[in-house]
Amino acid sequence: MPKNNILSVLKYVSRMKKEFMLSEIKDYIEEEMSTQDIYEAVSPFLFDLKINATPQDEDFRMTRALSKEKLELTVEEQGRTRSFFRTPVVSQQLQKTIEQYIKYKTTKDWDDPLVLEKIRKAIIAQKNSYWKSGKSRNISYEKGYSILAYLAYQFPVYFVQFEHILYSMALDGMLKTRMKILDIGTGPGTVPLSIIDFYKRLDVAEASIHSVELYDENIEAYDFIVPEYAKNKARVSVEKPIKANIVDLKPENIPDKIDLMIFSNVLNEIKELSIEQKAELVKKLSEKLSGDGNIILIEPADRVNSTDFRKLTLALKNLGLGIYSPCSFIWCRGCNPDECWSFEQKEDIKLPLLMSKLAECEEPFRYLNTDIKFSYAIMRKDNLSKVSYKVPLKAKFARLSDMKKYVDKRINVVCSLMSGDLGDDKYSVYKVCDGTSNKQVYAVLPSHNVVYENALLKEESYGNVLELHNVLVKYNKDKGAYNLLLSKQSIVKKAE
Repeated sequence: MPKNNILSVLKYVSRMKKEFMLSEIKDYIEEEMSTQDIYEAVSPFLFDLKINATPQDEDFRMTRALSKEKLELTVEEQGRTRSFFRTPVVSQQLQKTIEQYIKYKTTKDWDDPLVLEKIRKAIIAQKNSYWKSGKSRNISYEKGYSILAYLAYQFPVYFVQFEHILYSMALDGMLKTRMKILDIGTGPGTVPLSIIDFYKRLDVAEASIHSVELYDENIEAYDFIVPEYAKNKARVSVEKPIKANIVDLKPENIPDKIDLMIFSNVLNEIKELSIEQKAELVKKLSEKLSGDGNIILIEPADRVNSTDFRKLTLALKNLGLGIYSPCSFIWCRGCNPDECWSFEQKEDIKLPLLMSKLAECEEPFRYLNTDIKFSYAIMRKDNLSKVSYKVPLKAKFARLSDMKKYVDKRINVVCSLMSGDLGDDKYSVYKVCDGTSNKQVYAVLPSHNVVYENALLKEESYGNVLELHNVLVKYNKDKGAYNLLLSKQSIVKKAE
């Protein structure tokens, strides 16, 4: 901890000057210290002091930071991001850094046939473990080739999908010009790398990235890859990961005033905690959120993990955290489904070179992972919701909880779109929800029934609220679910 006079001097000089060199404060400090020693002493406090430090030769240029205001993307920033999503891929610079890390770990070229074969074996081992259930499900990204396999197979998709979430939040006005971010269970730094990549397309936004990770080799990979990728982005600072087990993590172990707290694909892997215990853990750590901060929870889209995840978000809601998105409670009541399998789907990523090389074998499909499907929720301490729409008191819409009364009848409903297209060439199928039903409900649009009046169902974004007029209710006994069948006479429009 630096002596109070160092911080006091730093505060004073930063108020007097918009820009100065860190070495200038040496004369005001009681003890003899090098510029590097001063920087190491004050660096943990710079973000909260609203001071940026940029390395310059053997010194640091100190500048006043931006104030924390709502981030509004310019037309140019939106254009750069949309361009990235048109051909989403891990940048060549980042791919190169990962290749260098593979060489560092194996002492062989990243594309050495023996290295590639060992990565293939580690990928197969992880995939086999993933689909096991109960105590036998033991996914390991702790050491050696398991980390390299993760970087080759899971990382590219997770990297791009988090940028989708960030962009959506930015468009909603949910990000600030200056953010303190904490990634819990960071692994080799997937989320921090995604944040850095996203911020490379922004002109003035700033971020300070903190993280938590248990395993030494993940921290080693993080330290090799993440700071290197952030090197040319002065407005994003990266702190060394906090070494800790998520299960034992306490609020006092993490920074204060967090603007964005992330749990990405980690809670499902904590086998020793129940859903209720995981909710208690997240709720406890939410004490360190700023008043208008957000928690992002992300889990895989497969049925088991996705349905358990929805139970977790509802458990968190019961503990007092609000759900900003994607769930909306348009009938002003809670939701308690027996099973909710809901996920978002985006365009496939483009193949990174490493993944392409791994696929140069007899069974290439085993090593290709390009589709983006994920379940997520954004939680807050306040009651802010992305969807402000509430069903008007006298509106003539049936609740999805009452579908049993309307089987084989045509009705009107208002609901949120809670999946991508789950169907095939003949039938488009979308999960829908209005926050009342305890059974799954799907909107089904046969391809031969698509007309201008109902085509919005195929075009609207995940989480948005739609009115479905003149739909036929059918019960699928095998699935225990209700289908809302759209005809050419059905109308779909945005709820307003």
